Order: sequence, then structure tokens, then C-alpha cells
Amino acid sequence: MISCTTASRDLSEPLAGTAATATTWLLLEQPGPWGAEALTASHLAPAVGRALERAAKGTGVRVALIRRPGRHADCHTPARQRVFVAHTRPGDSWIRTTTLTEPERLLALDFAALGAGDPRGLRPVTTSPGRAGQRGWEEYTGDPLVLVCTNGKRDRCCALLGRPLAGELTASGARGTWEVTHLGGHRFAPTLVVLPYGYTYGRATARSVRDVLDGLRAGRVVTENCRGRSTWDRPGQAAELAVRELTGEAGPDALTVLRAEGAAPAWTVTVGHADGRRWRVDVMQVAAAPPRPESCGAALGSPARMEVVGVRAVRTERVAPTVAAGAPG
Repeated sequence: MISCTTASRDLSEPLAGTAATATTWLLLEQPGPWGAEALTASHLAPAVGRALERAAKGTGVRVALIRRPGRHADCHTPARQRVFVAHTRPGDSWIRTTTLTEPERLLALDFAALGAGDPRGLRPVTTSPGRAGQRGWEEYTGDPLVLVCTNGKRDRCCALLGRPLAGELTASGARGTWEVTHLGGHRFAPTLVVLPYGYTYGRATARSVRDVLDGLRAGRVVTENCRGRSTWDRPGQAAELAVRELTGEAGPDALTVLRAEGAAPAWTVTVGHADGRRWRVDVMQVAAAPPRPESCGAALGSPARMEVVGVRAVRTERVAPTVAAGAPG
């Protein structure tokens, strides 16, 4: 049986406008095996996973489990777990981190504030009385986080293609590399997101990821095989990338999706530049043809894709930004 990634490559399926939507990511280290619905099918207590899902719903926060690349022994011994919170809005992106022994303490966070980019939502995650190791949140100053989707229980392509990529990146010195449970778009594996920027990539190679990281260190976004910035909804993702292609703008903080007018299947998206320029981008949602598997083992389908049908510059005007990313998909 042909794999979903092979079918997508053979059909030259476009990547733009296919990224998961999240203004903010909450990442909890959880070693060991992951099930298809990892928040409730891992060594994380299912009740905690369900509660985190409920707390994040509708806030713009996406919750995912992460682990270091390598072998994952089925070990039930409690251990300290690393946590990251990363906000992705251009000009105000940040990462905070801590470690804890009781993941349920994360339920004290103000998810609505974090989704809006307010770090005051990072309530202390203290341990129980009498237990050592209390820590507060710290600014993360290390390498950009590279989260590679490797969850084979959701799709075998993510494991077969993602795990070797994560291992190769780690071996090459990309110290911010982690495996992650789910980014969507299995047929684009290997897939990854780079935080705090939120840019998501598909059909990645170790070389292409190094180019992405080198570019970001130099203040430049690499758009090749980019699926979009998770900050925006999918029409916004496609619109931003179209403006980058038209103008050659590479600065990660230069462009902002200001608003989207319309509803499926047609939107007009306003993209603004930090220097005051504006563009209106017409985006259509179309059904991909011919049918293809969206995931290995799934029936053939026609996944929706975002097609940019027009980009035009407009006179500078005062436009109020809106929250562009919705609930995690």
C-alpha cells in the first residue's frame, strides 16, 4: 500500500496554509510510549491530560507532549519533567520554561492570558508541601526549539520519517530538538515546528532544518517547504507566505496578519508590514484532487487546501489587529 507521504509528494501537494493553529504552545516532557491521543494515552495521568485539553480549548493554546530523541524505555518511575510555554506572535514571541514533578500543577495556569501572549498567565507551579524541587518560570535563552512529529501511533510515516530526522538533528548539535506528539498533516512527514516563531515545515531534511535555523539566527525566515506560521489561521498562513514570496521580505517580525474578511470557501486577508505597507490577499479553499490518503490506512479523501488567487497592495490605513489563531486543530 502506498504511504500517505508518497502520495502527497507524487501529487506535488502544496504545503502553504496547512499548519496547526496556535498562538501559544504548552509543551510537557513525557518520556515513554505515546498512544494516538497522547494526552490521555501515555504515562501522563489521563485525568490530567483531559483537564489540560479542556483548559486550553478556545484559548489559542495548543498542548502537546515532548520527549528527547532516542530510545524510549517503558519506565513508570516518576521523574522531573521539563515544561515550555512558547508564544509566537511576531514582535512579541517568547519562551518560558520550568521543571516539575506534578503535571497537574499546570492546571493553575491562566490559559486565556497565555493564548493572548501575556506571560503573567504563568502562575507558579509549586510542588506539594514537603516535596523538594520547587521552581518558578525562567526565560528560555537556548537554541530555538525544533519539535519533530514522531508519533507512530497516529501515523506510521511520522515515526518512520520523523524519528530518524530528530536523531540526526540531535547528533548534528541542534540542542533544541525534541520529539512531539502531534502537528497534523501526517502526509507531509517529516513535519516540525520551530519555536518561538511558530513556523511549521513539511517534507523536512536535516539539511533543510539547519538552513531554517541558520536563517532565523540571521533574522531571516526560510519559506521553502513552509506550511505557515501557527499564529494565524490557515487562510492567514497562506496569505502571509504569499506576501513573502511577492516582496522577498524575510524578517520574522516584519509581517502580521491584521484581519480576515469572509468565510469558507473565500476570504480576503489583510497582511501588514512593520513599515506601514498593507496587502490584501484573496484566498480560496478548494478540495485537493485527485483523492489521496490523508493518513496511512485512511480512506481516500480530498483534503481542503488554501489557494491564493490574488495579492494587491493597498494604501496604508489604520487596521486593528485581531487574534488570528483559533482553537488547536
